[in-house]
Amino acid sequence: MKKENLQLVTELRHELHTHPELSYEEVWTKQRLIEFLKEHTNNLQIIDEGKKYFYAAYRAGKGKKNIAFRADFDALPIPETIDLPWASTIPGVAHKCGHDGHSSSLVGFALEVDQNGADQNIFFLFQHAEETGQGAIEAKEILQKESIDEIYGFHNMPGIPLKTVSIIDGTAHFASRGMAIEMVGLPSHASEPEKGINPSYAIAKIIDALPKFTSTENNEGLVLCTVIQIDVGSENYGIAAHSGTLKLTIRAEKEEELDRLQNNLENLSNQLGEEQGIQVSFTYNDIFPETVNTKECSDHIRAVCNEKGITWQELPQPYRASEDFGEYLKQVKGSFFFVGSGENHPGLHTLYYDFPDDIIETVVEVYKGLAGINS
Repeated sequence: MKKENLQLVTELRHELHTHPELSYEEVWTKQRLIEFLKEHTNNLQIIDEGKKYFYAAYRAGKGKKNIAFRADFDALPIPETIDLPWASTIPGVAHKCGHDGHSSSLVGFALEVDQNGADQNIFFLFQHAEETGQGAIEAKEILQKESIDEIYGFHNMPGIPLKTVSIIDGTAHFASRGMAIEMVGLPSHASEPEKGINPSYAIAKIIDALPKFTSTENNEGLVLCTVIQIDVGSENYGIAAHSGTLKLTIRAEKEEELDRLQNNLENLSNQLGEEQGIQVSFTYNDIFPETVNTKECSDHIRAVCNEKGITWQELPQPYRASEDFGEYLKQVKGSFFFVGSGENHPGLHTLYYDFPDDIIETVVEVYKGLAGINS
């Protein structure tokens, strides 16, 4: 990677970090990325159709393979508490997952393609709202629009040695959903609980069933159900609880087993509701698919690392955390890989995290290899 390009995108990364924006609020971020690409490239077509995401295209010609590369650019509702020259200027919001670095790395790759050319049609997709799982659902429409053949993406990952690429065949990230079970009974005076319908006992039975639903005996892959919040009744000692909501994050290595867990929870809730005269309803948020890599594309990443002398390793098991990149991989082949932020680097979504600029060049070189650019 050219030193001047690395310097430019490192400065861009710091600029993005100072102006973090939450999912669906990334107005400034999107515009700044577009302005930067227009200012520093000559051979890219910027496609902005007024949506939350945008993409740029380098067109080598008809009959060439169409390869897409995706980066996310939303931030998190976590305050900046560490002393950085490029610290967040937005109270309570910061890039604590490294999406500022993901986008800057993709911009660096775009500069190299613009300056060196490519023998394939290359698409640079800049996506909003990864943290909510909604961004890829909306942005995946470009796969059909541009007849994308393959798609690649990466995530920086603390715990992996700095600059080391980590790759896996098959599932790379678990599927997950936020599930809320709302139960409404009937109020009564606290001295006469028998005259009301209290959902507390039904909610307790649901919680008691979670170990069975998620046990290794009943599932092939790892299945998790995390209680996020239990909200029953109110702080009024004269009224028996008559409504409540149980909020869960359900998660599984295999999406079919996540579906089964959801069905089990719904069936049990409805059964208890019928037995006890409770109205039951369900809502879902932050819905993420499983992210399943294509072996052919993962092998391509391995080959690129070998050719370029980039250290790489096999990811021993999928990450439990979810990633909306799986939406793309349901439609076209591709692979999602990881680049180490350092074995002792602060974890993602923590107060002390900041994206390591040292890995930008590694990402760009892998992307160049995948695009067939050797310079």
